[in-house]
Amino acid sequence: MTLAASTSAAGGPAGTRLRVPPVLMYHSISPSRQPDPHRVRVHPARLDRHLRLLRRLGLRGVPLAELLAAHDRGAAGGLVGLTFDDGYTDFLEHAVPVLARHGMTGTLYVVAGRLGGANEWDAGPRLDLVDAAQVRAVAAAGHEVGSHTLTHVRLAGADPATLAEEVAGSRRVLQDVLQAEVPGFCYPWGDFDAAAAAAVRAAGYDHACVTGDYSPGDRFTVPRCYVAPSDTAAHLVARLARHSLRVRGAGA
Repeated sequence: MTLAASTSAAGGPAGTRLRVPPVLMYHSISPSRQPDPHRVRVHPARLDRHLRLLRRLGLRGVPLAELLAAHDRGAAGGLVGLTFDDGYTDFLEHAVPVLARHGMTGTLYVVAGRLGGANEWDAGPRLDLVDAAQVRAVAAAGHEVGSHTLTHVRLAGADPATLAEEVAGSRRVLQDVLQAEVPGFCYPWGDFDAAAAAAVRAAGYDHACVTGDYSPGDRFTVPRCYVAPSDTAAHLVARLARHSLRVRGAGA
C-alpha cells in the first residue's frame, strides 16, 4: 500500500488518527482441502475457536460500521470488528452459522462487478462469489455489506476515471441491489494512496479499511489485523495485544 501523502488527504487534519478496537480480517471460511496458495481460507472450526476466545475475553464481534458508530458515541469498549473480504459464497454457508452461534455479526466486502462470478483476480483456485440474491441474504441475516470495488483492482496510482468507476460505481451497484445505503469500503490488497482515499470520501462512503497490522489510520484508512489460516487462539491474543499497545501509543 502507499501511505505517502499525508493522512489529511485520506480524512481529517494531518495526524488525526482513530483509537478504535481491533478489526480482524478474514477472507474465505471453508472446510475445503483444495490448495490455498494465497492463504485466504480459514476452516469454520478455527473461526469457531476464534469467536469462542473473543467471548471468553468479554468481546463481541460486530461489523465495522457498527464498531465506528459505537466509537463515535464513546461506547466501543468490549467490541471488535469482524470483516470478510471478497464476498465468497462460503460466507453464507459456513461463516454465518458460526457467527450466529456466538451472537456476532460482521462485514462482507463484495466485489460488485463480479456478482455470481469467481475470483478472477487470483491465479487460482477459483472460488465462487455471492450473487445479488445472496448479497441480500447476507444483509437480511444482520451483516453489513461493503464495497470491495467493481473488479478487485489495485487503486494506488489509478487514473481519476478508474477511481470513479471502481469506487463510486461499485457503491451504486450494491445500493441498487440492497435498496439501502452502503457506508463501507475496503481497498483491494490494502493498496491505496491519497487520491484513492479522496475518491472514497467523494463517493459518499462513511469509512474505509485497509489491509495491514500497523499504526492506526483515520476513518478512511482504518487498519485491520490479518488472520492467517493457521492462527491459533494464542496468535489471536497476540494480535489483539499488539493492537492495544499501538493504539495506546498513537496518542490521538
